[in-house]
Amino acid sequence: MSAWESVIGLEVHAHLKTRTKMFCRCALEYGAHENSDTCPVCLAHPGALPVANRRAIEFTIKLGLALGCEIADRAIFARKNYFYPDLPKGYQISQYEAPLCGPGRLVVPVDGGEEVVRIARAHLEEDAAKTVHAGGATGRSVGATASLVDFNRGGTPLLEIVTEPDLRSADEALRFLRLLRQTIVELGISDAEMEKGTLRADVNVSVRERGEEGYRSRWEIKNMNSFTFIGRAIEAAVRQQVAAHESGEAVVQSTYDYEADTDVLTVHRSKEEADDYRYFPEPDLVPIEPPAELVERLRAELPEAPGTRIRRLEPLVGFALALELVSTGNERKAELLAAAGLDWREAANVAMNRGDFLPENARALAAILQANVTREALDGAFSASAQRPISPDDYLAQAAVGDESELAPVIDAVLAANPEQVETYRGGKEGVLGFFVGQVMKETQGKADPKVVNRLIRERLAP
Repeated sequence: MSAWESVIGLEVHAHLKTRTKMFCRCALEYGAHENSDTCPVCLAHPGALPVANRRAIEFTIKLGLALGCEIADRAIFARKNYFYPDLPKGYQISQYEAPLCGPGRLVVPVDGGEEVVRIARAHLEEDAAKTVHAGGATGRSVGATASLVDFNRGGTPLLEIVTEPDLRSADEALRFLRLLRQTIVELGISDAEMEKGTLRADVNVSVRERGEEGYRSRWEIKNMNSFTFIGRAIEAAVRQQVAAHESGEAVVQSTYDYEADTDVLTVHRSKEEADDYRYFPEPDLVPIEPPAELVERLRAELPEAPGTRIRRLEPLVGFALALELVSTGNERKAELLAAAGLDWREAANVAMNRGDFLPENARALAAILQANVTREALDGAFSASAQRPISPDDYLAQAAVGDESELAPVIDAVLAANPEQVETYRGGKEGVLGFFVGQVMKETQGKADPKVVNRLIRERLAP
């Protein structure tokens, strides 16, 4: 495998958080009864004409600015022609030759440097409806007894971000995706929740010999909605393609499905090229010409970039924990606890391993965390802190075990029983500390002092 290099590009799709669909006034309601949010426009009745959603256009420009993209002076919608049961018009309104956002980049911090992933384009389109395959065990068309179409999703504003083939491993792809997702969420333009389907990714994978110029045929793995499965699918594609090349088999450019149970990619259909879609300008929509004052207003609304905040937090908690805090959206919790007097590193570990709490409870929680209270008291404090204001006095009377001679044998046993997690921690992933603390708490029935446990585990795992 070391003689081969992976070449990975991503097409990331995010549902925009607008009140209505892309080209009509139908409401966007996740979980609504099937086919209840439809109209002649999104069902493609003859004579129904689309009108572009202004808020979706603004959201797309905002994302483009956050990625340093060139914002088009004149963007044009196009018809992307293909037949699919959940595409009532027989074409999708998208953008092709003149997208809203041109070349840009996302800088992904890594330990000791950075990875620059070029953005080829970010464009706006409408999503297709949703096909539900019923009667089978897997939810796929194979083995199903019937396929039903829910048109509620049809016409949802969909932002597609296309990268250049700059990624070289599954780990690089996942780092990029997590940082991109956090950028999208912080802009307030999408929930970007994979489990809800508001964020999906198509993954293009090929391999080539190290030092080889150009690209070989690629496989496109469609509609991935799990970070874990994306990583595994990339690794499976690389293995299968390397094996094919080394055995002299042809690698044909195709679309693939990833079967998580078997960890194998199976061909779905041959991969379409742009010519297959017969793109042409959408005759029912005028070009978009974003006013300069609109672009500048949106630029002024941009928050501090996640990558910048990772570098700012790195001296306080180390790179690995800074990356986890920002990429998971737990950074604000850590900031509140640190501002209330908790050590930054402890605040970061608590933020990564505890649920959300009301901001006004940060000071009370910091006092409780610094005291010698039981796990039961700590759990109760955090549970209550998400619902209502709390007082530390309600929990400080419940003393915890802080005797090092009593805790040391328990900690040693937990570390000995989990060698893989020990290596993970020593490899730089300090978030695993919460796992060890949890195991010690379990063994002591929640009576150990978390602060003492944290310190003793760190001392034992120090290089």
